Amino acid sequence: MHRGVVHSRARARPRAEFIQWAAASPFSSPLRFSPCRVSPLHLRELHLSADQKLLKTVKMASKGTVKAAANFNASADAEVLHKAMKGLGTDEEAILQLLVARSNAQRQEIKAAYKTLFGKDLIDDLKGELGGKFETLIVGLMTPPTAYDVVSLRNAIKGAGTDEKVLVEILASRTPQQVKDIIAAYRQEYDDDLEEDVCGDTSGHFKRLLVILLQASRQTGIQEGDIENDAQVLFKAGEQKYGTDEQTFVTILGNRSAEHLRKVFDAYMKMSGYEMEESIQRETSGSLRDLLLAVVKCARSVPAYFAETLYYAMKGAGTDDNTLIRVMVTRSEVDMLDIRAEFRKLFACSLFSMIKGDTGGDYRKALLLLCGGDDA
Repeated sequence: MHRGVVHSRARARPRAEFIQWAAASPFSSPLRFSPCRVSPLHLRELHLSADQKLLKTVKMASKGTVKAAANFNASADAEVLHKAMKGLGTDEEAILQLLVARSNAQRQEIKAAYKTLFGKDLIDDLKGELGGKFETLIVGLMTPPTAYDVVSLRNAIKGAGTDEKVLVEILASRTPQQVKDIIAAYRQEYDDDLEEDVCGDTSGHFKRLLVILLQASRQTGIQEGDIENDAQVLFKAGEQKYGTDEQTFVTILGNRSAEHLRKVFDAYMKMSGYEMEESIQRETSGSLRDLLLAVVKCARSVPAYFAETLYYAMKGAGTDDNTLIRVMVTRSEVDMLDIRAEFRKLFACSLFSMIKGDTGGDYRKALLLLCGGDDA
């Protein structure tokens, strides 16, 4: 249990009650009013076997809403963009319609063609013509995926204070190979070591788990002989202990494969009567809790994790536009269709309708195109 606090052994929550509770406060924030509510339909997703979940993960690469355009001509697209920014006024509609309909690789070709044709940097011109959140979104779309993650992490570490939310989101959700690519690109871009920079800006078990994730060396496959033992060790480290052995949670959740962890979560539920997320909520706090929850949610389903992230970026008063932009940009070519499907199962509205009601102008138009359709 959490140090210094004695908890009575409450009855195990029924599964449906837990899902309602967990979705209401995945980051332990109070539930604010929203027309969206958790849907019982999502319960059946939790009964998918590990093999089915793994199959879904493999399929994710083809589940983006943004695809490469057929009959692509980089020079012709560069001409369209130049015309849209030429003279007085800017044709924002032409810019967003074109760029959202091209893959990131094609946008890089357009950027090169633009410089060849006009002797100017396309991103500099876009920054000069656009503004606000719409500019941030368009510049994000023009940035290669790994470079985008690198810049996001750098800003999270080197800005005023540390944006733990960005560290959690990126390092919990990216594949080991993506993490290795990010580390290499970070060093090339800034001549700095990402791990050292992260360590210099964080502390405690939160720092330790980030360092483990930065090693990008998760085990592969399922260690059948370790499933029950891992579940037992986690149970003894938290629910059965006065105080919490955070290091055990950090080591197991940071090093086991996603498919192995899903088996461990099932064994843990049978053993303790609690979902892993519920125990983490009760046994840990602060940034460590946020990171452990993100790791567990991503082990279960990366699209469901991002569906929840998007929901809480828009829920209630105000919008976390930085998170909204970051997720829509980074997942549009990866698994946005799966995110939309998970969103509709988790909440009583579609991602499309929530974006539509929470944003405006060209910013909204571009986000809705990235969303790619309504699932109402």
